[in-house]
Amino acid sequence: MDDKNLMENLLLLEKGCCELYLHGTVEASTQNVQGAFHAALTESLAMQGEIYGKMAGKGWYPSSTAPQSQVDTLKQKFRGNN
Repeated sequence: MDDKNLMENLLLLEKGCCELYLHGTVEASTQNVQGAFHAALTESLAMQGEIYGKMAGKGWYPSSTAPQSQVDTLKQKFRGNN
């Protein structure tokens, strides 16, 4: 397993943790439990961001910019649903 595969696996695992913590935060029955899940979610999101940043910096997770026409079309679409 090379570094890129390792980082991809770490990113997928961290995204999974974020999903679990989000559901825990939403479904918590008490403020204390909600606070614990929310704190874990915040920390997990930060780790996910760091992993993504390192991958993007190495060119392993490229992103592209959408054309402005696509952005405008989506804005209009979702404004019409309000």
